[in-house]
Amino acid sequence: MTERKPPGVSFESWIDRQIREAQARGEFAELPGAGKPLPHITDTSYDELWWIKQKMAREGLSVLPPTLALRKEAEDALTAAATAPSEPAVRRIVEDINAKIREMMFKPPPGPPLGLKPYDVEKIVREWQERREG
Repeated sequence: MTERKPPGVSFESWIDRQIREAQARGEFAELPGAGKPLPHITDTSYDELWWIKQKMAREGLSVLPPTLALRKEAEDALTAAATAPSEPAVRRIVEDINAKIREMMFKPPPGPPLGLKPYDVEKIVREWQERREG
């Protein structure tokens, strides 16, 4: 027994017909990237936030937990102190990062532990002076 379609009902929608006709004309034949894996997808696990992560990467943005961001900032501060032009600049850099470290130690945010303690300003100044003299 063959099934008959109800009168007035098309099994091919307007969209399906447009796609079929475009395929027949060869309009999909030379699309860039056609038949290739999507870029930046290296594993098979699905991440529903993939598009947000790609946009952030394109725009050079990153979101770190506050403690990890402060660790990075502290590392950058030590590098800046090592190349500072003067002793007062070294002291200011180290004292500024120490204030941020102390604040986070007393009010820890959720997330990974900070794992830092304030730096010894005098020790860093001594090291800076030794590098300048040597």
